[in-house]
Amino acid sequence: MNASVKLIERVVPATVAVSVEVPEHHPSAPILGTERLGTAVAIDRNGLLLTVNYVVIGARSVEITLLDETRLDGRVVAQDFASGLAAIEIGARGLAALDLCPSSELSVGQEIFIVAAAGENKRRANNGMISGLAPFDAYWEYSLDRAISTTAMNPGLGGAPVLDSRGRVAGIVSLDINEIGRFTLAIPVDDFLAHRGELLQHGRRVSRPPRAWVGLYCYTFRDRVVVAGTLPGTPAEQSGLEAGDVVLTVDGQTIATRRELYSTLWRHRPGDVLEFCVFRNNAVKQLAVSSRDAEEFFA
Repeated sequence: MNASVKLIERVVPATVAVSVEVPEHHPSAPILGTERLGTAVAIDRNGLLLTVNYVVIGARSVEITLLDETRLDGRVVAQDFASGLAAIEIGARGLAALDLCPSSELSVGQEIFIVAAAGENKRRANNGMISGLAPFDAYWEYSLDRAISTTAMNPGLGGAPVLDSRGRVAGIVSLDINEIGRFTLAIPVDDFLAHRGELLQHGRRVSRPPRAWVGLYCYTFRDRVVVAGTLPGTPAEQSGLEAGDVVLTVDGQTIATRRELYSTLWRHRPGDVLEFCVFRNNAVKQLAVSSRDAEEFFA
């Protein structure tokens, strides 16, 4: 580690281990499981923590373990489905807490480090640099206009803070990418910084118009988007979309990339019927997909 010992000693107490239980009937359970472990970081001394949303989505109970082994009940108080961040509140005061750093203050090549919770309530750290500040899209109807990729491998559980040389939280670890020069992807804290009051008051971004969601997984292959699968109970499954379907158009819009697919979907509101034209078994099929709101589906 290049980060100073003194800096590490200041940062580590602000990281906590997260243990979540989710009911078996929750729609996220088949994908993410009913027992989840993660990392969160304290961002104020009154017990507010920031983590990644997939750790707490559908949570029936949240247990937080501090560095000194103190165990506390947590409550999910905000979920931003578009960015993928979530906030947890715990009944504690006087916690070690860290400041947030907007991505506008970051630059490619800048040194960063990650501190994550690991097994047996240990904390592990790793360092590297920012290798990218660029758009990112994933296979589950998710994209960011600006994501942080780093050369630092995530040393523990998801939701860990990515920290700058001053110990400020610049992002929250979301994915282990494991590509050359891009080992970890983090969500910038920008949306939380910009909409903190709204998120904590309403539990979500009410000022952002709801957007259509269909519940498919997909990948890009040779300038085409291919359906990898559908989530049970979603509009995609109910409409008859199948793994292997090649998406040609949506509402007449030619689709060549995932970002094109997602932007086309998100121009619609939940409840809108979307006309998918797909290629399957050497034939073209038209499918009407009645979209939903992802936040309501996973509520």
